Amino acid sequence: MTGFNASVLFLENYYAREHVVINQGGTSSGKTYSILQALFCIACEQEKLVITVAGQDIPNLKAGALRDALNIWSSPGQLLATFSTYNKSDLHFEFANRSVIEFKSYDDAQDAKSGKRDYLFVNEANGISWDIYSELALRTKKRIYIDYNPNTAFWVHDKLIGQPGVQLIISDHRHNPFLEKKMRDKIESLKLEDTERWKVYARGLTGKVSGLVLDNWRLCDSIPPGARLIAAGLDFGFTNDETGCVAVYKQDGELWIEELLYQAGLTNPDISARLNEAGLSKKTEIVADSAEPKSIEELRRLGWRIVPARKGADSVQLSIDILKRYKLNVTRSSVNLRNELSRYKWKKNRSGRVLNEPSDSWNHLIDPLRYVALNKLKINDLRQPVSRLPYTPKNNYKPLSELLTQ
Repeated sequence: MTGFNASVLFLENYYAREHVVINQGGTSSGKTYSILQALFCIACEQEKLVITVAGQDIPNLKAGALRDALNIWSSPGQLLATFSTYNKSDLHFEFANRSVIEFKSYDDAQDAKSGKRDYLFVNEANGISWDIYSELALRTKKRIYIDYNPNTAFWVHDKLIGQPGVQLIISDHRHNPFLEKKMRDKIESLKLEDTERWKVYARGLTGKVSGLVLDNWRLCDSIPPGARLIAAGLDFGFTNDETGCVAVYKQDGELWIEELLYQAGLTNPDISARLNEAGLSKKTEIVADSAEPKSIEELRRLGWRIVPARKGADSVQLSIDILKRYKLNVTRSSVNLRNELSRYKWKKNRSGRVLNEPSDSWNHLIDPLRYVALNKLKINDLRQPVSRLPYTPKNNYKPLSELLTQ
C-alpha cells in the first residue's frame, strides 16, 4: 500500500495473535491511530467483516478515534481504492468487499447486548464500565483491541492483564516516529512537575491513586509452599454489603493473602457452605467482626473455630499500622481484594487536607484482613517498616523499545 506510513506499534497490533490485545500507553504514543490502521488493513483483506469501535460517548469518539479514522481514510495511496463510502450520519465506513467499521457508544450493559461483530476496539477503555465491556466481548468472534492512558488501575488490570489469551503492549511517545520534538520535550518536562504524571504520560506506566491507606502490596501468582496459615478474617454483610473472607499466611516475615469469599445476600448457613467450598478447614481459626456476636455464635454451632476481633478505641489505626510493617503479597486470583486495595483511601476534610482516618468504603475484604492483624500479629513483630512497593502486574509483552533498537 503506497503512502501508508506506520510505526512499530502498528506492526505489534496487526500481527497480534491473542484474542485480547491491550494497548496501555502514554500520551501521543500513537496507540489509537495504530490500532485503527490495523483494523483498516484487516477490513480490506477480509470480506463481510463487522468491526465495532466503542467509546464512552459519541462526542469523545468524534474528537478522538473517529477523527483519526478519517485521517487514515483520506490519506493518499492504494488504500483508498478499497473503500466504498463513509456514512457521516451513521458513523461507519463501508468497504468494497462489504466489510464495515462502525463507531458506537452504549448507555448500559443491556444496550451493549445488541449486535454481534468480528472485531472490537474499545477506545479509552477506562471510560467504559466492565459490564458494558463484558457484554461486547461476549459477542465478538475474532479479536478485541483495548487502549487507554493508565492514570490508575481499573478493570483491565483487575480482570484481564496476566490472563491466558491476553497480550499487553506498553508504549509511549518514543514509539511514535511521527511526533515532533517540541511535543516530546513537553511530555518529558512533566518529570519536573509531577513524577507520577510523568510515569503515566511519558512512560505509559500505571499510575497510583494518591492517598491510599495500604500501598505496600504487590501481586503474586499463588501462596508459596511452606507458608503458614495464621488465620482467616471474616466480615459480615447482607443486603448492600458483601460478606468478605480472606486467608492470611506468613513466611519469611511477609504476609501472603488470598480472597476466599466476596458475596452479598448470604445467610450464616450460606457463609458456612461457601467457606467449605473454598477449601477452608474447620480447624482454621477465623477472626470475625465482633459487632456480630449472633452470627459468630451461629457459625460456631456449625462447627467453625471462630472468635471475635479484638477491637478498641484505636483498633482501626493500630491494625493499619501493623499491616504497613509487612510486605503484603496478594494472589492474582484475589480480584476483589486487589480492587479494594487500589481504592482504600484516607479521608479528607472540606479543605482537602488528608485526615488520619480511612474512608468507610472499599473495605469488605480489608476489614477482615485488619481483624487478623489485631488478633494474630503484634505491632513489634517487625522493627522497621517496609519500603513502598509499586503495583506491578505480570506482563506478557515484548517492550517496543527492543524492536526500535534492532
